Amino acid sequence: MPTPNSRCPATPAFPADPTRPTPETLRYSLTLPAALASPAMARAATTAFLRGHGLADMLDPALQAVSELTATACQFTESMDFYLALRYRSGTLRVIVYDSHPRHTQPNLAAACDTRRRASLRVLACVCRACEGDWGFGASREPGGGTRMWATLPRETAAKYGLASTGESAQRLTAWIS
Repeated sequence: MPTPNSRCPATPAFPADPTRPTPETLRYSLTLPAALASPAMARAATTAFLRGHGLADMLDPALQAVSELTATACQFTESMDFYLALRYRSGTLRVIVYDSHPRHTQPNLAAACDTRRRASLRVLACVCRACEGDWGFGASREPGGGTRMWATLPRETAAKYGLASTGESAQRLTAWIS
């Protein structure tokens, strides 16, 4: 019989926070199957997360980043799933994807693989440049190894990217791809 001062084992030690989500509380991690439908599912989840946290003004470039990174992970991963993380801190959205494809130790093979991965992230590079953000990939520091890909999108410039009604962003994107 529990004593009056003990906690009930069914009571959570950390009750749910009742405050509304804010940009600073955006922290989500998803494990997704390496399937053709996963990028669409990741976009749907990202849309809900950003809207729920008051970051809908970043939706256009964020969804492009999520699309590019998750589609690339599906192409490269050697396991049945991959990992997506969304974080917002210091005015910047961070999109990080981990896949199980190991970094090659043989230099020629590593260069060829990096070239292929870079080519599949070409539009992401343009979006990040237009938003004054950053992107890249490298060896994962996670225990399972593999590859870590990321994009950072500062809110101020990402919000302007999504508001370009004149098509200026689309024109810049087309120019960078060409």
